[in-house]
Amino acid sequence: MSTPAAAPVVTTVTARLARLVEEVRDVVDRGLPPDLTAYLVGERLAPHLGAPDLLTARQCEGDPDHYRQHILHAEPDGGFSIVALVWLPGQRTAIHDHVAWCVTGVHQGEEHERRYRLVSDGVAARLVATQDVVNRQGEVCGFAPPGDIHRVWNGGDGTAVSLHIYGADISRLGSSVRRVYDHRTEER
Repeated sequence: MSTPAAAPVVTTVTARLARLVEEVRDVVDRGLPPDLTAYLVGERLAPHLGAPDLLTARQCEGDPDHYRQHILHAEPDGGFSIVALVWLPGQRTAIHDHVAWCVTGVHQGEEHERRYRLVSDGVAARLVATQDVVNRQGEVCGFAPPGDIHRVWNGGDGTAVSLHIYGADISRLGSSVRRVYDHRTEER
C-alpha cells in the first residue's frame, strides 16, 4: 500500500484558489444533503481545473516514494478541506472508502480509478469491482458514503495532479480515508 506523504496546510493561496474556497463555502454553508453538496461543489470546481494560476509550482511537487498530499485549505469550522494530490507514474492508493462526501477533479494528467461494491453472504464479505474509470484533465466526479469504495492510481507516463474537496477537516484528520479494505477480498 502506498501512503501519501503529508504536508502541512499551505499558506500560499493563489487568487484563483481563494475564489474556489469562497465558491465551495457558499455551497457547504447551505446545509444540503451530502450527495447534493458533492454535486454542487463539483460544478464549482470544474471551471478552475487546468488553469495555470490555480496552484503554485510547490503545490504540484510529488514525492518519489508515495503520492503526495498538499492541504490547500481547511475550513476553520471543519466543514470542508481542499487538498491537491500529486501522483507520479504508478503511484496508487489502497482500496478504501471515506469519512465524508468527496469531490475530485483532475488538474493535470489523468487518474485511473476502480470502484467497488462490498457484498456479504452473512458470513464473509468480498469486494466486487463495478467500474473502471479514467478521469482526465478537467473531469470531475463526486460521491458520498456509503458506496464510495475505490482505488485510485496514476496509470499514465507523467505526473498527475488532482484536487480533492472533502466534507471534513483533513488538516486535523490527516486523511480522508475511513477504512482500508484487504485486497484479498477483491473479486475480479
